[in-house]
Amino acid sequence: MKLQQLYSLTRKAIDEYQMIEEGDRIAVGISGGKDSLTLLYALQGLRRFYPKHFELEAVTVDLGHPGFDTAAIETLCQELEVSYTVVKTEIASIIFEQRKESNPCSLCAKMRKGALNDVIKSHGCNKVAYAHHKDDIIETMLLSLIFEGRFHSFSPRTYLDRMDLTVIRPLMFVSEADVIGFQNKYHLPVAKSNCPADGYTKREYAKNLLRQLNLDFPGVKERMFSAILNGNISGWPERILRA
Repeated sequence: MKLQQLYSLTRKAIDEYQMIEEGDRIAVGISGGKDSLTLLYALQGLRRFYPKHFELEAVTVDLGHPGFDTAAIETLCQELEVSYTVVKTEIASIIFEQRKESNPCSLCAKMRKGALNDVIKSHGCNKVAYAHHKDDIIETMLLSLIFEGRFHSFSPRTYLDRMDLTVIRPLMFVSEADVIGFQNKYHLPVAKSNCPADGYTKREYAKNLLRQLNLDFPGVKERMFSAILNGNISGWPERILRA
């Protein structure tokens, strides 16, 4: 995927779901993976010509896994002229050594988001951009159907009233395959996760299930995504289609 295509798909999401307003200060949560680095590229590029002016900064919550190195990400942020903050935590130690969680992902996500939101608010940001892409949205719907018995997925834009913070997901129209293509084309400095639970989650099951369904029934992924967009899911904002 070329940079111009990334800009186009990202702007489509921002415009149709009213993700950015004049004067926003937006933090990008940088996990170190390909998705969040692609999002950083997209928003930094759009900032130069988007009609509504907004500020941007990047934040990484370091969970404390051994060998996690953000030096290359810091260099990239300097090249993109984006302020970068790394928040050091002991979340990994708490979850895997102290609590010895058998199902660690939910608690880890909660603690990581709490640490991220705290630093975002202290920096004066009113929005945080998550790097969830099209496949993430579909996989979440499958997980909801299988394990909760309801048709649901996370919203493109969500206001967290307790934090007075808005979550936006500008990569929602970008497929994971396109993100991988972008990573390879632009040599993104991915910082590999050393989480022992990586690859052994319900989400990984949903990812493999979606991949197999799309192999067996080509086009099913796009049809599922259309069903989500048209599904009147509770909590989703109104979609305003461009002329």
